[in-house]
Amino acid sequence: MNKRLINGSDFSGMVLSGAAFLQRNVERVNALNVFPVPDGDTGTNMNLTMTSGTNELQNKPSPAVGKVAEALSKGLLMGARGNSGVILSQLFRGFAKSVSALEEVNTVQFAAALQSGVDMAYRAVAKPVEGTILTVAKEAAKHAVAYAR
Repeated sequence: MNKRLINGSDFSGMVLSGAAFLQRNVERVNALNVFPVPDGDTGTNMNLTMTSGTNELQNKPSPAVGKVAEALSKGLLMGARGNSGVILSQLFRGFAKSVSALEEVNTVQFAAALQSGVDMAYRAVAKPVEGTILTVAKEAAKHAVAYAR
């Protein structure tokens, strides 16, 4: 199937699938954590944050991608744990602001929303360091924007 638009139900499914994958791989993500200190809790903090976000998302289903993104963003922010959770919440906060008025998004809008999330997250971190989740998100958004064209 060649899907050109993503609605709230589609986006919700994408997020829930990603959250389940993260939950299954918490220890692998914990092992990646080496900056600023190898405290080994990045996966745990991201998982707890995502769980809060997905709970809110499931409590407020909507056919509109903007409403789903808003609910996810609120849940992530309220449940953010550690630096990685705060950054994750900011990535989705920027995404949500970008799609807030939309029922559906096309590839260009989706890629632009990813970039908005990256911009928001970089602004939220006092001293952004490359080689972290910020870099991963930046590169993903960059490639999404290029692909969407």
